[in-house]
Amino acid sequence: MSSLVSDSRAEGVTATDGGRDTAAAPEATRRRLSARQADTVERLTVAAVDGLREHSYDGLSVRNVAARAGVAPATAYTYFSSKDHLVAEVYWRRVQSLPTGIPDTSRTPAQRVAATLSELALIVADEPDLAAATTVALLSAEPDVKVLRDRIGATWHDRIVTALGDDARDDTVTVLDLAVSGALLQTGMGHLSYADLPDLLTQVATTVLEASQ
Repeated sequence: MSSLVSDSRAEGVTATDGGRDTAAAPEATRRRLSARQADTVERLTVAAVDGLREHSYDGLSVRNVAARAGVAPATAYTYFSSKDHLVAEVYWRRVQSLPTGIPDTSRTPAQRVAATLSELALIVADEPDLAAATTVALLSAEPDVKVLRDRIGATWHDRIVTALGDDARDDTVTVLDLAVSGALLQTGMGHLSYADLPDLLTQVATTVLEASQ
């Protein structure tokens, strides 16, 4: 998952609907969607989470997710090339749903960064099957997954930079990028507990920032 620290410039492909550009509609990995298409994708992502809870990653497939969502398999495959692509989309939507705001300047940079790292790391803390599936899916070499991996990494990077404020040195940000991706990888592999992440990431943020001063 360390490859999440990557090029943030990857873009999807704009689709058209009856000759009309749908660029104003919500964006998916490979296209921009009409409202009806966006609803189909939403149903598929919800069904994927339900499927993971019931069958875990090994038992998940685009076909059984499509059946759960009431969508034809051929339709599901027009949006998602594989189950890794689908799981990566689910995680990307969780990242996008994180609240944004102005950093609390009454807190130290280390405290702000620790809070940001913990927030990123705990996105799927209450959903172990999704967490484990995400660890596998985001390591996929599929082009569609790479697009989402780049977007996720860029979002993590931007949130860390915002939290650091004037202390956002390139080398510091790089280490913290690697810290959160490494922590998620270790947790997804079962080597760390999500309950331990806030304290661990607070220690990492404090150590890194003290070393950079």
